[in-house]
Amino acid sequence: MQKIPHVPVLYREVLEVFSEVEPGVIIDCTMGYGGHSSMILEANPNIKLIGIDQDVTAITFSSARLSKYKDRVEIRKGRFASVIKDIINEYGRENIRGILADIGVSSLQLDQKDRGFSYDSDSLDMRMNVEAPLSAINVVNEYSQKELEKIFLEYGELYNAKQLASFVVKNRPFVSAKEMVEKMMPILPKAKKIHPATLLMQAIRIEVNNELGELELLLQTLEEAKLPNAKIAIISFHSLEDRIVKNYFSKWRQSCICPPEAMRCTCKNNHSLGKILTKKPIIAKDDELKQNPRSRSAKMRVFEMGSSDE
Repeated sequence: MQKIPHVPVLYREVLEVFSEVEPGVIIDCTMGYGGHSSMILEANPNIKLIGIDQDVTAITFSSARLSKYKDRVEIRKGRFASVIKDIINEYGRENIRGILADIGVSSLQLDQKDRGFSYDSDSLDMRMNVEAPLSAINVVNEYSQKELEKIFLEYGELYNAKQLASFVVKNRPFVSAKEMVEKMMPILPKAKKIHPATLLMQAIRIEVNNELGELELLLQTLEEAKLPNAKIAIISFHSLEDRIVKNYFSKWRQSCICPPEAMRCTCKNNHSLGKILTKKPIIAKDDELKQNPRSRSAKMRVFEMGSSDE
């Protein structure tokens, strides 16, 4: 019997988003260990769910977990930004009812020390796809000081990024996250409620997996697809990710795309892709925060394509 892992973040809110979808296809771009997928399938007996993941361990687990739904489930291996275009073309844009993407690393990946995602891991890997060529050990031991400083500043928002990058270059090579963090602890900024190394590890992980690039490519693909009847729900855990989603959704809702300096509209004022359903991002409620402290950073924004603010 499978030991079911953690409850996924914002699970009630995700179910609410997709509670009234018409029969069709929902794509879980970040299937992971099947938490959101299983709940969506259970609550929506008239939909087919296609799960995407690049983690072989997660795919093996979810294939067993979701097997009871039989032909209502299909699992694809790969990076969601590239796989989703094939799915839309195969099933038809008019049949896609929902897109869910839970951006970031899962709790189980964090807890598996051999994957190198945690600050006390005995390895330095962080690849969501273990077959990918770039790992954390390459980033930490091979990137230039300038490259590391950029990653720590932009992805970790660490104010002393220059100092941290200099320290890494002077003290490498590192063979494990645990070793690296222990040596860097004296210069890591102290943070409330999280381990001092959390932002450092997050920055390296985002670089290893090109997480911001993947998110941008996903949103670009959905923009080009112009799905006529689909809800897009994106859960992010980083301010940069949330900003990207917010900016795309704002762009999508604009009907007029004329430049600000234009004296009058010449674009025909019919370019809106739909409407924003979340004026502010949805965050976890108090009871979920107590049950799963990792949900404190989760923010979900939702857009409905094919609808109008009118």
